[in-house]
Amino acid sequence: MLTAGLVLAGIAAALHVYIFYMESLAWTRPSTRAVFGTSAEDAETTKELAFNQGFYNLFLAVLAGLGIALTASGADDVGPALALAGTGSMAAAAIVLLLSSPAHASAALKQGVIPLVAVVLVVLGLATS
Repeated sequence: MLTAGLVLAGIAAALHVYIFYMESLAWTRPSTRAVFGTSAEDAETTKELAFNQGFYNLFLAVLAGLGIALTASGADDVGPALALAGTGSMAAAAIVLLLSSPAHASAALKQGVIPLVAVVLVVLGLATS
């Protein structure tokens, strides 16, 4: 269970790195604007906010990735704790998005389901080891 949870944590981290790329590096590009449904004018107006939010996603990915790496290297206490902190925060942020903006339910589910399942599997893996 722990291994499966960490694999999903890795997938969630990769997704959040991609979100970082879109929000912080490619926010005003037509392809990114199409994903977020943003006009060129709105993208220009919100690019500083998106830049900051992208780094938030990157830091969550780094946290989860560091947890995975530490667990793989034998740090069976701090590794899973960091992986849970990263994926738990990803899942919590998705819940906030879902509750605060139901129109973005699809995005919330895409960002939140994998980390949530990772949390469950890591916790179950720790409980059964």
